[in-house]
Amino acid sequence: MFEVPPRDSLPDDLRARLDQVEEKSGFVPNIFLSLARRPAEWRAFFAYHDALMDKDTPGLPTADRELIVVATSAENRCLYCVVAHGAILRIRARNPRLADQVATDWRKAEIDDRQRAVLDVAIRFTREPWTVTPAVLESLHAHGLTQDDIWDVGAISAFFAMSNRLVHLTATMPNEEFYLMGRVPRSRADGGDVAAG
Repeated sequence: MFEVPPRDSLPDDLRARLDQVEEKSGFVPNIFLSLARRPAEWRAFFAYHDALMDKDTPGLPTADRELIVVATSAENRCLYCVVAHGAILRIRARNPRLADQVATDWRKAEIDDRQRAVLDVAIRFTREPWTVTPAVLESLHAHGLTQDDIWDVGAISAFFAMSNRLVHLTATMPNEEFYLMGRVPRSRADGGDVAAG
C-alpha cells in the first residue's frame, strides 16, 4: 500500500544519510526507506532516534537502551524492531543470547537487577502508562539512574511505540542482514552497529 520511493528521488540529505549508513553497515535498514516517503517526518524521526539512542550513561548505557527497545517492541509485536534492535543489542551487549531471551520473556532473561527494574518500568509504560507514578519511577533511582536516565526510559518506550506502529502501518520487514548480526563473526554477518527504527 505504501510504496518505497526510489532512492534517487529522495532529497540530498536523505540520500547522504542512506549512503553513510550503507557504508558503515553494508546495507540500508528497510525502515530508512519505508519512512522516506515523507522527508520532513523522516528527518524528525531519525533526529529524535539518534538523540535518544546514541547516548551512553552509567545508569543507562547504549546496550540497555537497545534492551528497552527489544522488550517494548516485543510487547507491541513489532517483528521489524525486535529483529533489527535485537541485532544491535547482541552487538552492544556482546551477548548472542540476550535479545532472544528478552524478546521471548524478559523476566527470565540473563539480566541484572538494574536492567530488570528498567524493563519493569518500560513495559509498564508500554502497556499501562497511567500506572507509571512518581513512586514507580523513584524505584529506578535506587539502581543508579539519574533523572535524565529515567526520562530516557520513558522517552525510548514512547518513541518506539510510535516506531512500532509506523512499521505495522508500512508493513516493513526486517532486512536479512539483521538475523546474523551479533551471532557470527562480522565478516560472515555483513553488518555492523547501525541505527534502525
